[in-house]
Amino acid sequence: QLQASGGGLVQAGGSLTLSCAASGRIFSIYDMGWFRQAPGKEREFVATRRKNSGTYYADSVKGRFTISRDNAKNTVYLRMNSLKPEDTAVYYCASSGNARLLAGSQPSNYDYWGQGTLVTVSS
Repeated sequence: QLQASGGGLVQAGGSLTLSCAASGRIFSIYDMGWFRQAPGKEREFVATRRKNSGTYYADSVKGRFTISRDNAKNTVYLRMNSLKPEDTAVYYCASSGNARLLAGSQPSNYDYWGQGTLVTVSS
């Protein structure tokens, strides 16, 4: 029910925008976020945005990435600027329907996950 898109190959210093749309049986969404997993590494938090509330970023992407949401469309975006080779990973979107718990950076706090979209940054 989460469909991510927008990945691709880009040169270092370039930009990409990822999109993730929720559909189907996901009715209440409070947090929508992005995680990534590089080859041989664990999945790591990138950014999250709570409905009508704050945004949170991993230190590694602060100032370069921007997360935004269209609540009417249940869609979250990740604008990635000044991309670096170390940003290469499969990017996953996730959503949480918990009204009382801020999902934050913990993957276990998210209910639904997208299939992932590959971002490759060449040097």
